[in-house]
Amino acid sequence: MTADSPIPLASVASFTEGPFANLVSGYSVQAQSNLMLQATRACESACDRRLAPFTNIVETQRADAMDIEDAMDAYVPLDPTSQLGFSRAQSLGSTLLTRHVWVREHPPRYPELWTGSISAINLFRSFSGQQSVSVSTIQYEPDTGHCRFALGTFVPPGTTVQVIYSGGYATVPADLVQACQYMAASMAVKQLDPVDGRSGHDPDALRSDALEMLAPYTRR
Repeated sequence: MTADSPIPLASVASFTEGPFANLVSGYSVQAQSNLMLQATRACESACDRRLAPFTNIVETQRADAMDIEDAMDAYVPLDPTSQLGFSRAQSLGSTLLTRHVWVREHPPRYPELWTGSISAINLFRSFSGQQSVSVSTIQYEPDTGHCRFALGTFVPPGTTVQVIYSGGYATVPADLVQACQYMAASMAVKQLDPVDGRSGHDPDALRSDALEMLAPYTRR
């Protein structure tokens, strides 16, 4: 995955207007921003998911199968582009073309708050070269991460499929905001008061609260 400009799940403003404001009162503006970003990444690591908005990450996977209902032995009528692709596959001795791919990042909850878009799909075949697929021909379902190639797209098994896409919660669910705040508070307490607990906050309890709220978002 490529690096992108990160956006935290919880803003500095939302953190400093609540009960944890005293924890970062001595932080600079930049340090507060870094803390919220670190807490966001900690939440994502705990869930094994990208949750905050991301831009143009790159994923690759190997095409290795197709659904039986998409088999071409039914010889349904095809449009000219599909027929050319099917004919090409037959000429190369391959008719079982892959039609499905799933991107890794999609909303575990609240899909109506998620936005997703594909900017490019590139095919690297083990033979017959490589191809960029027009994203306008791809059926992409952001809520499940499912992408379906148009009939006739030449994707034989063994092809490396590279997907470049963006996504994330455009509107962050309230429980994720709170989980990020708990995670940030736990980090701040450990930084400021690692031994004697005079801050009045238990960093382990705060982290435990964060993980409890993140549980429904954790990848299964």
